[in-house]
Amino acid sequence: DSASSADLSDHLKKLFSEEQLYRIDHYLGKEMVQNLISLRFGNMIFGPTWNRDSIASVTITFKEPFGTQGRGGYFDEFGIIRDVMQNHLLQILCLAAMEKPVTTSPDDIRNEKVKVLKAIPSLSLSSCVLGQYCGDPDSDHPDARLGYLEDPTVPEGSSCPTFAAAVLKINNERWDGVPFILKCGKAL
Repeated sequence: DSASSADLSDHLKKLFSEEQLYRIDHYLGKEMVQNLISLRFGNMIFGPTWNRDSIASVTITFKEPFGTQGRGGYFDEFGIIRDVMQNHLLQILCLAAMEKPVTTSPDDIRNEKVKVLKAIPSLSLSSCVLGQYCGDPDSDHPDARLGYLEDPTVPEGSSCPTFAAAVLKINNERWDGVPFILKCGKAL
């Protein structure tokens, strides 16, 4: 949460300068995500083909095979968009779509990511699909039989999405016309 994050940052400031800290989204610590920059920019074959002329669309998917498992009260405060899409999936989109940074320093990588984000127009509702998972009464797993609203920790009548899909466009020369499809959900 924001308060504990601020407390942690204040504590770290007493011990280290900002230049000595490396902040990373925990999802970006996954090995495949870490290898994306090396894969893209370390292989000459991708240079001439990593663009709108060779790629029809890009789909980035995060799916969990389980629901909230009794943590629905926490999840309901944030939902799948804030919990997964706006940070984890957008970070991966930036890594996939950015231009080669001048160096691999965090500042140069960040600058290229920011260029991608600035080239994405605001989403319209017609470019999004939201949903909530329901239970599977025939499942062998007791948790899978419960839908999101049947989790006792979820507020009654919640409209919090547990699934989201969005089609983003990047208005730049490399990606003009290529849809970037972000999908994420629980209990899939």
